[in-house]
This record gives sequence, C-alpha cells and structure tokens, in this order.
Amino acid sequence: MKKLARADLLSLEEYAARRQEFRRRVLAHKQDRTVTLGAHARLCFEDRTTMQYQVQEMLRTERIFEADGIRDELAVYNALIPDGSNWKATFMLEYEDPEQRRAVLMTLGGIEHRLWLRVGDAERFCAIANEDLERSTEERTAAVHFLRIEVPAESARALRAGAPLACGIDHPNYRAACDPVPEAVRRSLLGDLD
Repeated sequence: MKKLARADLLSLEEYAARRQEFRRRVLAHKQDRTVTLGAHARLCFEDRTTMQYQVQEMLRTERIFEADGIRDELAVYNALIPDGSNWKATFMLEYEDPEQRRAVLMTLGGIEHRLWLRVGDAERFCAIANEDLERSTEERTAAVHFLRIEVPAESARALRAGAPLACGIDHPNYRAACDPVPEAVRRSLLGDLD
C-alpha cells in the first residue's frame, strides 16, 4: 500500500473547509475495519485512509504547517500503513471508569502478545506488538497498543478464495473471540494484501 506524501495532504485551510465531510467518510470507512473482542477490547485495522485522517488531525490540532513538522508526522503515521504482506492495527482496551481501567490494566500484562488471528482452519498467527516502544510489563499493560500482523502467504491465498477470518485474545484474565469477523471487515482487509 502506498505511503502518504506531503502532496497527499490538505493545507490547514483546505482541511478546515473539508473536515466534516472527510471525517464522516473516514468514520464510515473505519466501521468496516474494526473488530470488537468482548466488552472491553477493540482492534482497529489501519490503512492509508485512516492514517491520512490521523495526520490531518495532528497537523490541525498542533497547528503544524512547517515542512519539518509535516515530515515528522508522516514518518510516524506511515509506519502504520500496511506493507502488502501484513495488517497494521491499533489495539485498545476500553474501560470508561478511570479507576476500573487502572485496576484492570494491572491484571492484563502482555495481553497485546496474546492476540491471535486465523484464516479458515489454518493455524493461528499472532500480532507483533509495539515495535516503536514497549507499553507493557508482566504486571501491567497500556490501554493502547500498535500491532503489525504478518499474514502467512497460504492464509492470504485462502482469504482471497473466500475463507473466513477469525481473531481473538487468549490471555488468562481476558479471553474473547470474533469468529468469524464480519464479512465487510474480511473484504476490507483483503485490500491490504498485495
């Protein structure tokens, strides 16, 4: 999947004028790229569209308009665009109450390494978490993790042939699965694989 370049971005003024429509389109796009795992975990598969939105929002929020700042944002967010043989995802643990969130995160150390995917009846494969920096210890985890999911070639072929996709979490303190993932999500993720 092609990475974002400066020419792909709108100026701050253009983005302000188009923001509502762009945001509406991206949120609709994300619906077909999100998997809920149990009551408190969500996996959002990223792509060029979701990352363009993130970059535009960061530039807007931080009022970044100088070339070096834009280049830095592109470098950060381009890392979350799939490379053709993988999926990139944001994994979130969501608890509204801050005290509950703090307490539960203390029991979920390493959960990001226990996220699995499976195509059809093939063996499960796991996500590679937080390549930029560690966000978890044995005792505690963060609420947000960034994942790279290398899709085995045989699984990619099976997906293209119509095999279902499943994913889940197999942590002693949090188990959940989505088996199969919604067809709209499966189809959207096929577009990430060359």
